Amino acid sequence: MFIDSHCHLDRLDKSPEELSAVMQRARDNGVKHFLCVCVAVNEYETMLQAVKEFADVSVSCGVHPLHQEDACSYDELLRMASREEVVAIGETGLDYHYSPDTKAVQQQSFIDHIKVANVLNKPLIIHTRDARQDTIDLLKQYKAPQTKGVLHCFTEDLAMAQQAMELGFYISISGIVTFKAAKALQDVVRELPLERLLIETDSPWLAPVPHRGKANEPAYVKDVAQFIADLKEIPLSTLADATTQNFYQLFERVKPA
Repeated sequence: MFIDSHCHLDRLDKSPEELSAVMQRARDNGVKHFLCVCVAVNEYETMLQAVKEFADVSVSCGVHPLHQEDACSYDELLRMASREEVVAIGETGLDYHYSPDTKAVQQQSFIDHIKVANVLNKPLIIHTRDARQDTIDLLKQYKAPQTKGVLHCFTEDLAMAQQAMELGFYISISGIVTFKAAKALQDVVRELPLERLLIETDSPWLAPVPHRGKANEPAYVKDVAQFIADLKEIPLSTLADATTQNFYQLFERVKPA
């Protein structure tokens, strides 16, 4: 069985009936749980409404670094993230690749998310791109010792992964690892320890091979898992068991089915 540790089900642009079909295709492909990740606090209620009927879906709350036009105050983030159904804070982080002009705003938002995670003892979901040192430095400066999290859709180098793991973080791999041009990332994944690995789709984006050109679906997390298992030369069942166990260890508020 697999867990899609990071998807955006509300962004699939599906009717309720179509979304139910998407979910069933994933279940039929061995996916037992889904973490639907928020990108803007002012969209949280809409996201929740889209998935609230699915008992196998958990949710996060936060502001994506590329959604700073939807930024909220620390107090508002704390209020929303305190809700019982919220199992994680984010996604948050830093993206200097697409939006270097909002660097200062991104950093303050990231700091606020870290502080909220500290207060609520909920894990962080971090997006990082072209911001390796600042991401690690802000975590070292503001993260409480007990606060854990994940670097999602990881595409950075092994040195950053190792620093993040030393801080108690997991590394989540998306369908990017299956891309022909992702040789450097594939080399990193071979070196990542199983006990710190998660898998995800980041649906509806970044569909893995052999689904390139299609909208990504949680069902395709099995393709990500199979590719990683082949890279690491281990059975698919070993990869599935490890990443599932890691998910429940990190997201402690999610109870295994």
